[in-house]
This record gives sequence, structure tokens and C-alpha cells, in this order.
Amino acid sequence: MAPTDLSLAGKTAIVTGSGRENGIGAAIAKALARNGANVTINYVSDGSAPRAAEVAASLEALGAKVVVSQADVSTPEGAAKLVKDTLTGFKTDKIDILVNNAGAGTGQGKLLTEVTPEEAQKAFVLNTFSTLYPIQAAVPHIPSGGRIVNVGTIVTRSFNLPGVGLYGASKAAQEYLTHAFAAELGPRHGITVNTVAPGPTTTDAGGWFPDGDLKNEVAQKLSLTTRSDRVAGDPEDVAGAVLLVVSDTARWITGQYIAASGGMSA
Repeated sequence: MAPTDLSLAGKTAIVTGSGRENGIGAAIAKALARNGANVTINYVSDGSAPRAAEVAASLEALGAKVVVSQADVSTPEGAAKLVKDTLTGFKTDKIDILVNNAGAGTGQGKLLTEVTPEEAQKAFVLNTFSTLYPIQAAVPHIPSGGRIVNVGTIVTRSFNLPGVGLYGASKAAQEYLTHAFAAELGPRHGITVNTVAPGPTTTDAGGWFPDGDLKNEVAQKLSLTTRSDRVAGDPEDVAGAVLLVVSDTARWITGQYIAASGGMSA
């Protein structure tokens, strides 16, 4: 048997929400680029454009071809634009890898009884629709053997964490989409779909960790569940898990929840 090969040479990849240079999305994009993939960087706001350009430059320094697409993937129109920008920019008709990383912590630090209707709507738009619409837009262009990875969270399996209930509920809906799409796309298209779920991770976005009065309570609970020598992971820790899942080595893994959390669990 030949040595395991994580090469992604010749592959076309999209990583949504990858426009922050120290974020999980950027780390995933770099891991894919370092292993040979051409990568589309995605961001939403005009204010993020300089940071997205910095991420793109770091990938180009690795020898990768890069497309930068400003698109709101929580809408069907934005997701379609992202796919079109990718196909046009790389002059290709296929997308081999889609990583759905776009999302945000909405209603953080609030108990569910305090969450506003606006926050509830926004959470599902950002964390559920931003997975559904890119998959719908990309699937017609993903060949057999293609990979879809949804970046989830261990919050969905950590039932004793207060102040992250809304975020967890919207990510749980995303997690179910993983299972449903795996069942639909495997037999029909030969595409695998998996969730990679980070625990607390050191990024400037802050992730799902709540602020305010509930911060110490959550930190204490997490300190009792870690199996590692540190509480928070680095973006590169998550990126490594994604790299494994999108490689040919993981061709028989689909519909799975894979925690990249240093051993944290419910």
C-alpha cells in the first residue's frame, strides 16, 4: 500500500467566511492551499476587504491560485455569486471542495428566555442558511468524489453550557443538514458531507464563548471536560481536521460529526 497522500493538487476549493487573517476560515484556506488546492476566499462586508486581501496574499505566497469573492452566503443570491465567481475566476467547471465556515455567535451571553425575535432570526440566517444555500448552489458543479465540510461547534453536544443556547440551536440545525445532505448526495452524486466541530478557539471573532456574567460559569464547566493541556485550540488545529476530511484518505467517511476540540465533550 502506498503512503497516505493528503495532496489536493488540481482541486478547486471554496471556504466561506474566510476573510479574517487569524480566523478559522483563513486557517482552513491556508491548509488547503499548502496542500495544492486553488482556493476561493469569501467575505461579506466592505470593511473586511483589506483583511480578505491579506489572506489571499498569504495563500498566493504558498503558490496557490486564489479568487476573492465578496458575497453574503446566507442568501441564495450571494451563494450563487460565490459559485459563479469561483468558476469564472479559476476558468473551471467544477468545485471539488466546499467548506461552509461562515457563521456568527448571535445572542451570546443571554439565556434563551432573554433572546429577542431579531436575534433568533439572525442566528438561523447566519448559521443555518449560510450552509444550506452554498450547498444548493455548488452541488451541480461538484463531481463524484467531492467533499463538503460544515464547520459546526461542540456546543451542540454540550448540553450544560448556559448563554449559548440560541447559537447551539442554529448550529444543531446545521448539523442535521450534514446528515441529510450526506444521505442525499452520497448515493446520487458520490459526494461526502461531514461536520468538523471546533471547541473554543483563539480568534478575534471570539467564537461562541459568551461574554458577561455567564463567562466564568462556562469557563469552569469547560475546564472540567477538557482532555488536553490547554482550554482553547488554535485555528490551525481545526484546519488540520478539515484537511483530513477533504483528503482522499477520508473517502469512506460521510455523515459524521468530528470534534476538533482537544477532547471536550458534553
